[in-house]
Amino acid sequence: MLLELTQWLAKDIRAFNVFSYLTLRAVLACLTALVISFVIGPALIRKLAAYKIGQSVRDDGPRTHLAKAGTPTMGGALILVSITLSVLLWADLQSRIVWIVLWVMLAFGAIGWVDDYRKVIVGDAKGLSARAKFFWQSVVGIAAAVYLAFYTNLPAQTEFIVPFFKQVAYPLGAFGFILMTYFVIVGTSNAVNLTDGLDGLAIMPIVMIGSALGIFAYVAGNVVFARYLGFPYIPGAGELAVFCGAIAGAGLAFLWFNAYPAEVFMGDIGALALGAALGTIAVIVRQEIVLFIMGGVFVVETVSVMLQVISFRLTGKRIFRMAPLHHHYELKGWKENQVVVRFWIITMMLVLVGLSTLKLR
Repeated sequence: MLLELTQWLAKDIRAFNVFSYLTLRAVLACLTALVISFVIGPALIRKLAAYKIGQSVRDDGPRTHLAKAGTPTMGGALILVSITLSVLLWADLQSRIVWIVLWVMLAFGAIGWVDDYRKVIVGDAKGLSARAKFFWQSVVGIAAAVYLAFYTNLPAQTEFIVPFFKQVAYPLGAFGFILMTYFVIVGTSNAVNLTDGLDGLAIMPIVMIGSALGIFAYVAGNVVFARYLGFPYIPGAGELAVFCGAIAGAGLAFLWFNAYPAEVFMGDIGALALGAALGTIAVIVRQEIVLFIMGGVFVVETVSVMLQVISFRLTGKRIFRMAPLHHHYELKGWKENQVVVRFWIITMMLVLVGLSTLKLR
């Protein structure tokens, strides 16, 4: 909206041409999302508390978590509102790429909202059944994958790119691209959701990974930089830098309220939506493996749950004291803050490794 306004004003006042720069709009999107979250955040938290939309805590979990019972949840709505408003203000709304990421994020957010609503309002501890949740995630994921496959107009966009190697890429074809996109979107969504178990644990990696993907989006959408760095040029992908800026701003603002001891929890409405958004962006900029590297914490958390379930069903024994992995370290004696900050440090190092693929090719 504001982009169109500044473009109209630039016809008479040349100074407004500065708003056509992606880098500036990405920064402004970040700051706008930050301000929106800070303005409406306290009121939203009070409303959630007033309506007793509080978190339920597992009896078999770490005893330190029992004090968190009743803490307002579904705070992910704050993140989604801030991102959506910021993107609508600063992104190019004629870009279909922006709209597909926004649609995926909000659709997964709706699935998370139903799950949270059933848990905290209806009182159903199971929430949305795993089968129903996976079904609707699959519907959205496949729809997005099909759209991206047929929207793609360059062969390079359907190649599976291997980082650190300039000339190594494997053609996927339409079916392969759809299948891979589906798994990346749905897998990332669920991985972030599994990680969201401690105060601030998931949101800071989301901010770091989202910011890094914004750099990849800027490079992929710039024909000069893409050619120089050996990346496929993807017209319009640069607009996702604005989207990533909004994710970073909204995420940092949410961390203000979610830092230990948390005033509000993200809930499935935020975790599922943000994970799906990151997965969709990674697919569009052709950096699926880089997302896997940078999101190593998400990957390990997910694998820990899978291994725990498989081991218990086959042998009746557990590999970890509790899954996901962050609970295992809590039960080993690590304090919650130690687990969170150490996982942040690991993510920061992995993000730097991912960013190194820009040049080390």
